[in-house]
Order: sequence, then structure tokens, then C-alpha cells
Amino acid sequence: MVSNDRFKEMALSLPGVEERPHFDRAAFKTRVIFATLHESSHTANIKFNEVDQSVFCEFEKGVFPVPNKWGQQGWTTFELDKVPEELVKDALETAYRETLNKKK
Repeated sequence: MVSNDRFKEMALSLPGVEERPHFDRAAFKTRVIFATLHESSHTANIKFNEVDQSVFCEFEKGVFPVPNKWGQQGWTTFELDKVPEELVKDALETAYRETLNKKK
């Protein structure tokens, strides 16, 4: 289980990451948003490429594509009360690295 505060701490520990409001969520970004946190539902959405999304979704219950066009673009929901901290940390680092690769 990952608390909202712990999720923020992990996301903000990555170099150059900023937290910004994004509608009813907190967004974590470098140049682009790679993760959002919806505190009241205790869920996070993390952006992956297609391969990484399928791997994370197969690995753990409580991880699934956002059920709309956003999910088809790689956005993946993590139910933070059902997912181990190490998996969330790995997911954040994976999404973060992907945004850095796209900047080049």
C-alpha cells in the first residue's frame, strides 16, 4: 500500500520533477506529465508506452488501463491501496525515463 503522501514523495524525488494542479488531480511532470494523483480516490494514473503498460497490467491486480481513449494512449490506473510500493516506484521510474527519452 502506498499513501498519497508517499506517492508524492516518490514522484518528486526524481530529478527535475515538479508537482502542478491538473483539474482535480496533482500532476507530476518534467516537460510533460507522466503521472497524476487523485487523492480522494487514492488512485494514480501513470503514462507508459504500449509494452510497459501491458507488463504492469499483467503483473498486478489493481493496475489496469484507463478505460477510454486515454488508456489506449498508455495511461494506466494504479489503485494505491492494492499495489506494493516497489511496483509503484518502478512504474514511476519507468514513466519518468520515457519522458526523458522523448525530450531528446
